[in-house]
Formats: sequence, C-alpha cells, structure tokens
Amino acid sequence: MTTPTDAERRRALIKRIVQGVISLAVVVGIFVGVMPRIASYGDVWDTIRAMTWLEVTTLVLIGLWNLVTYWMVLTAVLPGLTYPQAAISNQASTAIANTLPAGGALGVGVTYAMYSSWGFSGADVTRSVVVSGIWNNFVKLGLPIVALALLALTEDVNSTLVVASLIGLAMLAGAITVFGLILKSDWLAERLGNSLARMVSWLRRLVRRSPITGWGEAAVRFRNNTSGLLSDRWLRLTAATLVSHLSLYLVLLVALRHVGVAENQVSWIRVLAAFAFVRLISALPVTPGGLGVVELGYAAALGIGVDDPTKAQIVAAVLVFRVITYFLPIP
Repeated sequence: MTTPTDAERRRALIKRIVQGVISLAVVVGIFVGVMPRIASYGDVWDTIRAMTWLEVTTLVLIGLWNLVTYWMVLTAVLPGLTYPQAAISNQASTAIANTLPAGGALGVGVTYAMYSSWGFSGADVTRSVVVSGIWNNFVKLGLPIVALALLALTEDVNSTLVVASLIGLAMLAGAITVFGLILKSDWLAERLGNSLARMVSWLRRLVRRSPITGWGEAAVRFRNNTSGLLSDRWLRLTAATLVSHLSLYLVLLVALRHVGVAENQVSWIRVLAAFAFVRLISALPVTPGGLGVVELGYAAALGIGVDDPTKAQIVAAVLVFRVITYFLPIP
C-alpha cells in the first residue's frame, strides 16, 4: 500500500474543507432562507412546547427501538457479531456520518477498524458492508413503488410520481437481476463484473480519470463469499431490513400525530410516500446525514395542500423526528 504524498494530503484536506463549506452553506440556506417560508419558527416552537411528556417519552422510546432494529441487520449480515458489538459500531459510525463532511465513508472506515479489532476478517467485513448496503438500497427503491400503489388506491396521483416510480421499479428490477446473475455462477459474475468495469471506465474517461480494473475477479470473490451467507440468512436479513426502515417511518408518523396532524389532514399513506421518496433523495451525500435536505424534503412533501397552521405542525413534527433520529445516536 502506497503512502500518500504531501501534495495528495493537501488536496485531500482542501477537498474536505470545500465539502464542509458547501455543506454548511446548504444547511444555513435551508434553515434560514427556505424553511421560514414554509412555516414560522415561532408557530413551530409553540407546537413543540404543547407536546405532553407522555408524547415526548413515547417518541423517544420508538426512536430507541428504531436504533435497535438496525443492530438486527448488522448481526444478520455478519455471523458471530453480538448485539453489544453491533450497537457500538453502529452508533459510532452513525455519529461520524451525521457530523462530518463525507462522514459516510469515514463511518465505514470506523466500522472496519472496530470489526477487525474483534477478530473479523477483512473479507467478512467487506461482505457485511456490501450486502447490508445492497439490501438497504433494495428497500429504498421498493418503498416508493409500494407507496405509490397504495396512494393510487386512495387518491389521485401526480404523473411525475408515476414516472419516478416506474423508473424506480425499473432500477429495482435491474439491480435484483444483476445481483441474481452474479450469484448464479462464477462465469456470469466475472462477465458482469468486467462489463460494469468497462461502463464505469468509459464514464471515468470523460472526466480524465484512470480506468477500472479487476471488477470481474472481485465479483467472483464476492459471489463465493456471499452465496453461503445469503442461502442461510436472506430471509432474516430481508425481515430485519424491512423492520428497520418501517421503524424509522413509524417515528415520523407518530411525531406527526403527536403534534396534532390528523389522519384526515395527512394520511399514513401520504406520510409513507413522502418518507419513501425523501429516503431516496437523502442517499445523495450533499450534507452530513442529509441535514437540511431531509427536513426540507419532508416539509415540502407533507405540506402540499394544507393550511398554514397545519404546515407549522408538520415542520414541528419533522424537526422533532430529526432530533430523535439524527441527533439521538450522536451522544
């Protein structure tokens, strides 16, 4: 492994500083310039202060349950990992991802370091990170499709949502097909890995970057390392991933109901649709943990067609939701 030169370190430092400045500008712009146009912070604060201790306590308990559910995903995808170890690694990596620019990549590095210190091999750790990421993305792509279908049964849907969901369905079907072919045989895995490498290399050449190599061999290694795990644990992993995502949705739904947003104002299906589409948007690493972007996405999606007092309640619920799910893992 080569040691980075001083020039490379400087470029990396400058890149992190630029990322931090851009992230800060986006967050300030959203919370100072955009969110007050949706609802007055004074009305939002009054709504939050009106919540009872019972409502706050139940939300915190549901938020803690939401944290626990992802530990189930981690133990499902890495045989031998205990729940305490999953809790430590998950909370540490989440805290880094939620506070630092490019924190997601740094969080993965912390996860690798912790798992290695507990005796897990590099191959096992890589497999767990890749497979859990794939399963999470499968759910993220699938939820908007389910939400749109439910929405279509109860009310009119925007044509833009239909197009977006069809694109999501095509992406999900394509991703599952590619994943299934990789697991089918070494020959297919190598062919698909090399094909993907050529495609990515062509895109990298457009920005004058070096080509990708070795993806065929990596796909074969991934297949050999993964097929046994998935044959034994795919059902457990799928159930744990679904429970994790739906638990996060439950925190948002309960927050809306606790601040006074009734079912006839914003239905649980509309909340699910907003949750599903914002989850897709939050995958883009614009700010640490999607700070600002997620809040604006929820406030805009849930505030369509409601009056100003309800918009204030929605913004209050979104902020409470984010305090519990974004800030709670950090301490």
